[in-house]
Amino acid sequence: MKILVCITNVPDTTAKISFTDNDTKFNKAGVQYIIGPYDDYALARAVELKEKLGGTITVLNVGEAESDPQIRKALAIGADDAIRVNCDPQDSYFTAAQIAAIAKDGSYDLILMGRESIDFNSGVVHSLVGEMLGIPSFSPVMKLDIEGSTAKFAREIEGGKENLEAPLPLVLGCQEPIAEWKIPNMRGIMTARTKPLKVVEPVAVDELATLDKYTLPAPKGACKMIPADQAETLISLLKTEAKVL
Repeated sequence: MKILVCITNVPDTTAKISFTDNDTKFNKAGVQYIIGPYDDYALARAVELKEKLGGTITVLNVGEAESDPQIRKALAIGADDAIRVNCDPQDSYFTAAQIAAIAKDGSYDLILMGRESIDFNSGVVHSLVGEMLGIPSFSPVMKLDIEGSTAKFAREIEGGKENLEAPLPLVLGCQEPIAEWKIPNMRGIMTARTKPLKVVEPVAVDELATLDKYTLPAPKGACKMIPADQAETLISLLKTEAKVL
């Protein structure tokens, strides 16, 4: 089985976010980067499937050289080789087009990625890749098993989950509890240094979206404590101030 795992290089969830150039560029200064948490789940399940069924895992990142430490970490966790599309990903369509181009050349049986990245949170790349390749795509997948040429999986839906089956190849966007994150051991870290990392140039893609500017979310307001015997006051505030009722 050939598995392609797509990973993102994203700011740590504890990073302080700011922008430059009149709020048109993300300020990378001093920011610690990590593998996207949902991508980590996809990678962990891929490693488990490889250990159970055999096969190979290729890690794919659409990004610049600053992504290499995260790619090497993925190799240390258990991937066999890696590909990096050398570019600054512009939007979901651009990223999906790069993934689809690599997937077409590689003839992969299973394409895994996180249900969304934690920087832009678009949550549409997996479905775009599936459409571009003409194969099924599902998300968010929280359980996955492979039996022969069939994938059996469960995905979260509003109010519960549904159990599905689909033939390979297919694209899946993953989330917890599909697997537990894996921490690379010393042997994995050492062998990752010699595993192949191929850098390729991006395919040409029409620009469908342009960035206007970034804005930070509004700061959190002060917390108001309402006595337990003043339910009417609480309901009034939820309607007039919080506007959630």
